[in-house]
Amino acid sequence: MFTDIEGSTRLARMLGDTYRAVLNAHRSVLRAALSDFGGVELLTEGDSFFVAFDNAEAAVAACVEAQRRLAAFDWPRPDAAPKVRMGLHTGHATPIGVEYASPEVHRAARVAAAAHGGQVLCSEATALAVTTNFSVTKEILAGVDLLDLGAFRLRGFDDDERIFQVLAPGLEREFPRPRTAQAPRHNLPAEHSSFVGRQAEATELAELISHHRLVSVVGPGGAGKTRLSLKVAEQVLDAYPGGVWTIDAESASGGLPAALASALGLRPEPGRPMIETLVEQCAERRMLVILQTCDAAPGLTATLAHRLLSRCRRLDVLATGRAPLGLPGETVWRIPPMVPADAFALLKERAAAALGGRRSDDDEHLAELAARLEGSPLAIELASARLRLLPAELLARRLDDPIGALDSDACGDGRHDSLRNSLEWSYRRLGSRATELLHRLAVYAGPVDLATVDWCGEGALSALSELVEKSLVEVVPGPRYRMSDLVRSYALRRLAATGDEPAARDRHLAWSLETLTDVAVDTDGQRRTVSLTDLGPYVSEWQAALRWASAGGDVRAGLRLAGALNPWWREHGGAGEGRALLTRLYERADEEADPAGLAQAYLIHADLADEESERDAFLIRAEAAARRAGDPALLVRALGSRRIRLDEHGEQATEVSCRSVIAEAEQAGVATESLPAVLALAELFWRRGALTEAAELLGAARHLEAGRPEDRGRRAVDWLLGMVALRRGDLVAAHDHLVVALRSRLRHGFRGAAADAVAAIAARCALGGDAVNATVLFGGAEAARGARRTESFGAFWSEQQIALRLALGDAAFDAAYADGANLGFDRIVAMALAVEHPDLEDGAARFAQIVR
Repeated sequence: MFTDIEGSTRLARMLGDTYRAVLNAHRSVLRAALSDFGGVELLTEGDSFFVAFDNAEAAVAACVEAQRRLAAFDWPRPDAAPKVRMGLHTGHATPIGVEYASPEVHRAARVAAAAHGGQVLCSEATALAVTTNFSVTKEILAGVDLLDLGAFRLRGFDDDERIFQVLAPGLEREFPRPRTAQAPRHNLPAEHSSFVGRQAEATELAELISHHRLVSVVGPGGAGKTRLSLKVAEQVLDAYPGGVWTIDAESASGGLPAALASALGLRPEPGRPMIETLVEQCAERRMLVILQTCDAAPGLTATLAHRLLSRCRRLDVLATGRAPLGLPGETVWRIPPMVPADAFALLKERAAAALGGRRSDDDEHLAELAARLEGSPLAIELASARLRLLPAELLARRLDDPIGALDSDACGDGRHDSLRNSLEWSYRRLGSRATELLHRLAVYAGPVDLATVDWCGEGALSALSELVEKSLVEVVPGPRYRMSDLVRSYALRRLAATGDEPAARDRHLAWSLETLTDVAVDTDGQRRTVSLTDLGPYVSEWQAALRWASAGGDVRAGLRLAGALNPWWREHGGAGEGRALLTRLYERADEEADPAGLAQAYLIHADLADEESERDAFLIRAEAAARRAGDPALLVRALGSRRIRLDEHGEQATEVSCRSVIAEAEQAGVATESLPAVLALAELFWRRGALTEAAELLGAARHLEAGRPEDRGRRAVDWLLGMVALRRGDLVAAHDHLVVALRSRLRHGFRGAAADAVAAIAARCALGGDAVNATVLFGGAEAARGARRTESFGAFWSEQQIALRLALGDAAFDAAYADGANLGFDRIVAMALAVEHPDLEDGAARFAQIVR
């Protein structure tokens, strides 16, 4: 048996001259207890004892009794009580003089060195000796038990030693793990479930750890910071001979230094701060300390990290939290959302576990659900549990409100038990300005720029910095500032609870009108060409503002937004929602509402109508409202839309209608409003073969198109002039006009009109003898999905394709057509623009005239 006082040097320095009396009293107590059980004192040096017994049972009983007497002794003061650690081992030894020579003696000393003050440890050999003879010695060991602490590596020994703690009434029971010089090298918890995906992130993070002493993994709650850090810790374990140790600031009730000391197997020393003990023990160890959930105690974790890094030159720190620690030299790594493939793999595996191991065969809807969860591991875990109740398809439809869809009233209070709990953790730690900005940004549908943040009020930049630092807002390229759907859903609930939602949405509506003005009006006050490319970044915001206007906001503002969104809806879909929102605006408009605004709205509604009867009804309303408003431009638009139907009336009636609208527009002084009638009449001439009349009419219409910002981007005049040139066989003029129209339509985002221009260029190739390219272009144009295609000239396209099929043969035509359909629209457009200009082609009409 070996014993010594834990922290004897520190105790001696603290007690001064009193220490000698404490040391002598300690010796007296130990000698009395050990001699009572036949112990032979072989060596006493300083505060240590080396004692031999003739049997293991007596040795264990002596240690128990000695600890009890030490605990009961009346020491000068409570913190003067020596904490004695004791270690036992049973083995053969050779007596030499008054000592023993044997490796077993050293093993006993190492067992004692692994103990903590007040603890009695014994080797497996001693434990076997005691239990083997227990029936004989049970009286001497009454109430004594042995606790198996596991296998450890004792310093200087290559084999593992299983160590037991002696338990008995009157002895302390709770101690850190044994203090072996080569004890287990980590305290990383075992995984409860498999780690899925994140391979690229794990590699990147491990690389950062290898080059930086302090790395902070920062991200929103439920992003997988803890799980990823533990996975990476396993990967880098071999790089840290001193071990990898993790503590959690949230659960460290006794303080962070105490939690780390417990993980390292260190006990408090009398009169000494625990941080000093930690620094001394870790000073030269090559080790990694992982500080989890730093935002639970940001100041304390920053202080601990700073002390460790400053005093322990070979120690590295990996921190996780929702905000950086803010220390010099800190490398901040923001954890990204899971990539779609990893998110799908995780959802599929967790869903199978939730469903009793049965894997779903509905991968399509699972993939759709995973995409809606924004790569959040917490949301994926919650969704997998929800799949016991709902199929993936139905659950995905409910994710417009992710908190309502995924959280349960029966969830626990833990941070990761629900989305609400996770977000509440961050929300409670926000300052007042950051909270206000979070509420105001929540009503925006997507990422915003810095100017928009400034629109939200004074001090917005400082508040934005806090939201970004605490991972509630993400910085994306631009730079722009993005709030996830999960955060937005929570913030909107908090905003509604404050009663300030109407004010926030009115502010957003005002911002939407201002951005609409910036997009629609040039700096000189002139209206800009309507460009869907320019509208695109604002569409989701304007639609959100329009929904509010239709529900409880300003009706006039809503009507103006609907007018701006009309070309987008017609090109990209959304006509059904557009009509519904317009209907709600009508219902909220009072009798004194601006008739011009209503006329504009009725015309938009007619544009979006699917049924002819609905279209006619709203055109009638538009006409009546325009007459009440006394607005000739709106009246001409309403009349023209009602009268001009190329495919519904005879050619003579259509021509009369077109000419009457043109005349009324000129008479009313709004000639530009006659452009639709002019274009319709030109197309009618083209169908008749009256190409000269069509060309003259279109040539005179250029100034009309230039005066209509809503039509300039489509370049319909050039488009029709190109079609006229095709019918004339003038491929040079056709090429020039059609390329101009195609480039303009592409630049301004009119994809459907661009597809028509590609088809016209295909016809130009066909007429020029390039059958293969013509067929490929036709295939690509017809495959332009999601685009609004014109129904005009369908017979002309068919004629050209029939001729191409005859020229190439069925197999070659079908192959070339399929190639075009599979190329993708962007490549087809590039191919159309790359078609060689026919100026120098042999036989070109214009070239022939030059030769003559």
